[in-house]
Amino acid sequence: MRPSSRLAVSLFGVPLKTPIIAASGTFAYGVEFEGLLDWEWLGGIVVKGLSREPIAGNPPPRLWETEGGMMNSIGLQNIGVRAFVKDKLPGLRGAGCAVFANVFGYQMEDYTEVVRVLEDAEGLAGYELNVSCPNTKHGGVQFGADPGMLGEVVRAVRAVAKRPLLVKLSPNVAKIEPLALAAEEAGADGISLVNTFMALAIDARTRKPRIGAGFGGLSGPAIKPIALRMVHEAWRAVKIPVVGLGGVASGEDAAEFLIAGATAVEVGTASFWDPRSCERIARELDGFLGDEGTTARELVGTLQR
Repeated sequence: MRPSSRLAVSLFGVPLKTPIIAASGTFAYGVEFEGLLDWEWLGGIVVKGLSREPIAGNPPPRLWETEGGMMNSIGLQNIGVRAFVKDKLPGLRGAGCAVFANVFGYQMEDYTEVVRVLEDAEGLAGYELNVSCPNTKHGGVQFGADPGMLGEVVRAVRAVAKRPLLVKLSPNVAKIEPLALAAEEAGADGISLVNTFMALAIDARTRKPRIGAGFGGLSGPAIKPIALRMVHEAWRAVKIPVVGLGGVASGEDAAEFLIAGATAVEVGTASFWDPRSCERIARELDGFLGDEGTTARELVGTLQR
């Protein structure tokens, strides 16, 4: 059984068979999931974050299961952009869905250099910028926490990127609208949100953090109501497409994000407990749309207030 046409959407001109996209950091480089699920049901995947040079990541333990979610502090471990282009990207060219490269850095030049390398490679539909990283040239402030700094990095990447540019916003801010607008005004083709919420888990007996690096990012079902609120706020603020994520575990969860204003929906933490979650959620969403007599496109931004 193939996805029905009611699932099809277009994201800044990129056709997606379904609005379900595997989120960065939870689907490895994509090739590792070959044979684990039916890729026909994926609209796209976002590969693990890529940096200029390989990064070893944070000390263990890196994961902790919480009530209603999960904390992680992987430390953006990756093989580096050049190794990705050489060793991983060729295996994705027959994936049959859109492939987006997640890009991050600690200085402006990191982002632009990674994108320059990727621009020479075939098989990518676009980029997702992770702006939740500390800018080491400006006292460690996250790129995504300051509208001016965010605008600078988006404009710098926009100058070298010919492919569509999605900016993944951090939820660790007082208001999301100024950041969404800054990304739009700087040339982003779309925004995705939310990234993880900074959190702390403590072992009461040892009186130490559960995560080796101390703080970690909270994801999973516990954050969904906050993510929905921020997606809706961002959608109301900008004219570019919004991709929603945060605690999606079922087809109805995905429908809620579409209703809040998302054109497409990324699935992250759910893939840790079930590698076939993206396929299952897409199938459940298809059934929901059939029951409601509507399409994914028609559902976008239909929240009644």
